[in-house]
Amino acid sequence: MVDWLFAPIDPSRAHAVDLTIAWHARLMVLAWGVALPCGVLAARFFKVMPGQDWPADIDNRAWWHTHLALQYGGGVLTLVALGLILFASARSGNAGLHGLFGWSVIALAATQFLGGWLRGSKGGPTDPGPDGSLAGDHYDMTFRRLVFEYVHKSAGYAAILLAVCAIATGLWQANAPLWMPVLIGAWWALLIVLFIVFQRRGMAVDTYQAIWGPDPQHPGNRRTPIGWGIRRRI
Repeated sequence: MVDWLFAPIDPSRAHAVDLTIAWHARLMVLAWGVALPCGVLAARFFKVMPGQDWPADIDNRAWWHTHLALQYGGGVLTLVALGLILFASARSGNAGLHGLFGWSVIALAATQFLGGWLRGSKGGPTDPGPDGSLAGDHYDMTFRRLVFEYVHKSAGYAAILLAVCAIATGLWQANAPLWMPVLIGAWWALLIVLFIVFQRRGMAVDTYQAIWGPDPQHPGNRRTPIGWGIRRRI
């Protein structure tokens, strides 16, 4: 079993990877295989924390700080990994299908960060303006916020799926030892199981309701929640 785990994926090829490329791979797996998917789980399922007395206790920002830390951390790892592969590519040439997946992930990641910075103001009772006004892009669910919601959620899940393809093709291209795809595959299987369990428990609560509660006087509560499987509590 040990010999099998340390054997390369393709026995007909050697596993010989430049150190720069090896670190590119490690950082990308840490970013897109660990940090960013965990950030997605935090944002989707923990807007209302277990044990939180919702709706008496609203706008618990633990999920937000966790999501922000993991996404920015993953972004920094991605930038470093990108710099490493650009340096290595100057010597080794095109990365083929793996490169196509990788650049697609980078493009979507850039869209995510740019969208986050341009998402507009919050507003509402938990973040009123200096004059006491409740107006805000999120609270009023303005067109700007609606665009952000649809793009951010769809592009985020697309980026994770493309990252899976990028990691899988990278492992094949590097002819990695079998323990690497086995370990990464087991980790992804755990994430999928957790996703299913949390979804079935009804933990994918609408962001708007998690922040401001279920009162229909709040304008966003009169809209259909954005995103597949997102629920409202009554």
